Amino acid sequence: MTIKHRNPFVFVIGCPRSGTTLMQRMLDAHPDLTVANDTHFITRAAKRELRKVADPKFSTQLMEQVESYHRFRRLGLEHEDVVQAAQGAEQYSDFVRRLYDLRGAKMGKLLSGEKTPDYCRRIPVLHQLFPQARFIHVIRDGRDTALSALQWATAGKGPGRWSLWQEDAVGTCALWWRWQAGTGWNDGHALGKAHYMEVKYEALVREPDVELQKVCSYLHIPYSEQMARFHEGKTIKNPGLSAKSAWLGPTPGLRDWRRDMDAGDVAVFDAIAGKLLDKTGYKCRKYSKIQSVNQRVDRCLEWWSDNGRRNKG
Repeated sequence: MTIKHRNPFVFVIGCPRSGTTLMQRMLDAHPDLTVANDTHFITRAAKRELRKVADPKFSTQLMEQVESYHRFRRLGLEHEDVVQAAQGAEQYSDFVRRLYDLRGAKMGKLLSGEKTPDYCRRIPVLHQLFPQARFIHVIRDGRDTALSALQWATAGKGPGRWSLWQEDAVGTCALWWRWQAGTGWNDGHALGKAHYMEVKYEALVREPDVELQKVCSYLHIPYSEQMARFHEGKTIKNPGLSAKSAWLGPTPGLRDWRRDMDAGDVAVFDAIAGKLLDKTGYKCRKYSKIQSVNQRVDRCLEWWSDNGRRNKG
């Protein structure tokens, strides 16, 4: 099979806790495609340089910054691979392309991509570096994303990094989802359908074969039944493990805000992130004015106005 390609071939993005790992594992099971998991290095290792120019000139310093970045090893490459990728590279994008080419070769696959959820806030930067790359934005109902984040986040992780977390965790999740998913939605739609696709998490777990066929059509690669069966032989039967750690297959109903979220918390979330819920196809409930809810919402929006820009790192 001949596939026109240039790596990195695809970026899987989305607000963390929205199902991006599920999509990554499905794509990685394709016989022609490998997708790395949460390396973050492309924008973070060259953060200073990318603030100055769209595609920095390659340098030994940039190579060292990339290789020393704490998540880089997740790409599965050794020092010799990094040195090989650096040979003849003129721009940062040349170097990164070769890194993903080498990962693909190691995995025995032609196509090589990346899943880093937070890249939903880096679409313009990544598009300038890699104009051919495609983005798959996994979107999940923000209220279910919040339920997952409430169990996952800590003082140093996710929305737990924000000082507002200790005061109103649900309100923080609403701001966080609105920021992450909303940035990806806005920048993705500006990019256009040729380079941007949205996949609803709920549809993906309900009808994985149907959704994955759409994904393959978008990527111009043949559909493989192996994608929906990525978990076979890997699932761990332990009720104490998360769906991710247990390598569960597509499982509807893992979170349900209608069942599991307090009515007041739902009202706060909808008041803060309702516009994005509507934009992304999730119905926002309308509430009569409740003083306790209004006070929480006002406090969260005030915090965002004062601290949001500073806390967006």
